[in-house]
Amino acid sequence: MLGSGPVAAIFIEDEVEIESTLRHHAARGFRTVLAFAPADIALSDALPETVQPVAYDTRAPGMLTEAMNALIAAAPGVWFYYGYNAEYLYYPFCESRSIGEMLTFHGEERRAAMLAYVVDLYADDLEAHPGAVSRQDAFLDSAGYYALARRDGEDDHPKERQLDFFGGLRWRFEEHVPEDRRRIDRIALFRARAGLRLLPDHRLNDEEMNTYACPWHHNLTAAVVSFRTAKALKRNPGSSFDIPSFMWRNSVRFEWSSGQLLDLGLMEPGQWF
Repeated sequence: MLGSGPVAAIFIEDEVEIESTLRHHAARGFRTVLAFAPADIALSDALPETVQPVAYDTRAPGMLTEAMNALIAAAPGVWFYYGYNAEYLYYPFCESRSIGEMLTFHGEERRAAMLAYVVDLYADDLEAHPGAVSRQDAFLDSAGYYALARRDGEDDHPKERQLDFFGGLRWRFEEHVPEDRRRIDRIALFRARAGLRLLPDHRLNDEEMNTYACPWHHNLTAAVVSFRTAKALKRNPGSSFDIPSFMWRNSVRFEWSSGQLLDLGLMEPGQWF
């Protein structure tokens, strides 16, 4: 079922934008799109042939790392992407170049993983869209992103070529977000190998694979545009009534294009032109 990859693993938590998520990743050129879904969520019969349903309890604690680590062990050498429904992977020039082309170039640069920034999307009108999701009227923050040195837990020294990134809704509404969930960086693309494991904080157990670039030049990075935080903030009774709108002076309409994300500095083309 996995073949030679690349493989996208989509974990479906609810019924929001399932089909658009699966079709988006199939269109990027993933040879297999695994749709992990609980039994009470039905998938459309009209999905692309590359989409493979997998019955799975996506609401269980630790479910994502358990599934991804099983895939890693089963398919060494295969490139994987993972995300959730209502999240969409973008990489430089993805409208005209396939995920396979991009990963081939990245691999030729001796990179086995790629950093992605999770960029929050949200509907502009929460009265019209109380769930905070609207592909037609999706907005994102054009400013307010920053990075801090990632410290070594043993001696508190900054780790080489690793940073903790923050911004978006998790920064603006941080009082409603647990501290350990405020980072927006995710190693969303990586090549499986023996002994590799995905950790609960979206990093890997190989420190070099958690870096944003190699030592000699900048590398490609990607973006995962995501309604997930907006959904959670509006569903949680503790935050929903405190947020009448996600809009602010730095909100801009999302154009659903890699060019906009590049212009905003939310991903890096590296040496790929």
